[in-house]
Amino acid sequence: MTKKVDKLLISLSVALVLVVVGILYFQPTQSQIVASNIFNKMTEWFGSGALLFTFFGVLLLAFVAMSKYGRIRLGNTKPEYSSFKWISMMISCGLGSATVYWAFIEWAYYIGTPGLGIEPNSQRAYEMALPYNMFHWGISAWTLYALVGVPICYHYYVRKNQGLSLSSIISSITGIKQNGIVGRIVDIMFIFICFGGLSITLGVSVPLVNTVLSTVLGIEPSFMMNIVLILIISIVYSLSSYIGLQKGMARIANMTTKLAIALCIGILITGPTFFIIANSTNAFGLMLQNFVQMSLFTDPIGKTGFPQSWTIFYWLYWITYAPFTGIFIAKVSKGRTLRSVIMNTLISGSVGCFFFFGVIGSLTIDRQLSGMVDVVGMLGAGQDNSAIIEVLQTLPLSSIFMILFCVVSVLFLATTLDGAAFTMASTATPKLKENEDPHPMHRLFWCVMLALVPLTMIFIGADLNTIKTSAIITGVPIIFIMIIMIIGWMKWMIKDFGHVPADKIEEVCAAEISKSGAGELKKEINKGTSL
Repeated sequence: MTKKVDKLLISLSVALVLVVVGILYFQPTQSQIVASNIFNKMTEWFGSGALLFTFFGVLLLAFVAMSKYGRIRLGNTKPEYSSFKWISMMISCGLGSATVYWAFIEWAYYIGTPGLGIEPNSQRAYEMALPYNMFHWGISAWTLYALVGVPICYHYYVRKNQGLSLSSIISSITGIKQNGIVGRIVDIMFIFICFGGLSITLGVSVPLVNTVLSTVLGIEPSFMMNIVLILIISIVYSLSSYIGLQKGMARIANMTTKLAIALCIGILITGPTFFIIANSTNAFGLMLQNFVQMSLFTDPIGKTGFPQSWTIFYWLYWITYAPFTGIFIAKVSKGRTLRSVIMNTLISGSVGCFFFFGVIGSLTIDRQLSGMVDVVGMLGAGQDNSAIIEVLQTLPLSSIFMILFCVVSVLFLATTLDGAAFTMASTATPKLKENEDPHPMHRLFWCVMLALVPLTMIFIGADLNTIKTSAIITGVPIIFIMIIMIIGWMKWMIKDFGHVPADKIEEVCAAEISKSGAGELKKEINKGTSL
């Protein structure tokens, strides 16, 4: 374990977060108006660019995975984790407990304001609601994670550059000083958006779990229960972070994934089984059929605002999670090939979301169509949490399902925060080497901070949506950082392996020698090929 800590970066990052929280407390209304106006302008100016960036990112990763470059291995060792644990950790880090919330009700938002010019509240609106749900949590979203994770994998394991942070890879690509002004700004932005994205996740999820748990126990939800839940979650992920990835997060992520699968299977068996299967199959087909149009839909004629409010918003929101999820993916992918990292990130993550959203979303759609629960009406009245509870109560053994719902939500939160604390500690640990981890106490510090900020905001009644909007605004410059990373990564790959035959790439990777030595080996291979 390394004990080096970048105290200046930590101080500046925490100070920025505290300043923003202070502004939200003293100027809540003005802060919300300013943040909202900036966000509207950002989506107007950069919306089409965000859609194009994401769409062509999917094509780029598909090309790399299928090309000879997909054979490049990340380190000359066997994978550190089994495939199931590896996939579980990636999914658990990339998906917060908000996933459980949105799985129940996101489709209902699309009924009254559907995309693609569909008539509101029509049969087509209902048919396309779940496909859009799957689209927003599918391949494109996971592409944004991989567009950070894969370049960092290459930087860290193939190029053997020190540092597991955005500034370290930008420094390696451009030559700027990692601890210079630009490098500091990049890392401060990274830590700020981590706080922004995770604060809103806690702010949304904890009250929902509080309400569901209170319903099971037959008591009234309270602010004190919010505090108790956050403390419980904090203890779980702090202990997990302290004991390390192998013994901590790997086990919790493994358990979380299995419980989420159990929740879905239970709903599939006890709920409207055939409708869930038929609707999920239909939704998957419609999502694939309309993928390109959904990816590039800007609605310049109808001007309903749907792509700005949903797709562009979502891509920017995923981008706020992409740096810490990408860094985490890089850390747990040692020993894998680029092809396996890309395919598992895109396919495993997407399939998990398709299954989760398909089962739970189809259940709530069935309850809406059968008249058992007016999910759309309750959502319009601001009773989203109550709608979820009423849907769960329609199931046999509803109390068990609600308890399982709470456990899965808490564990999803714990694993996401654990992954975030690890990547924030990695960012604030200069020149982190391949076989090093940040010090346990350093990780624990970020665990405490990630709990204190949302607790403070809930206590002072600050607008959580404003800090979320602020974090998403920061996502726009992150796109430009990602473009630099991608260009640098492609140049590295072409320079290192462009002239190496496909069947020799694994041999070059297995050599585990210096860059100059690798260059000599490739020269010999090329000589042999030319002869």
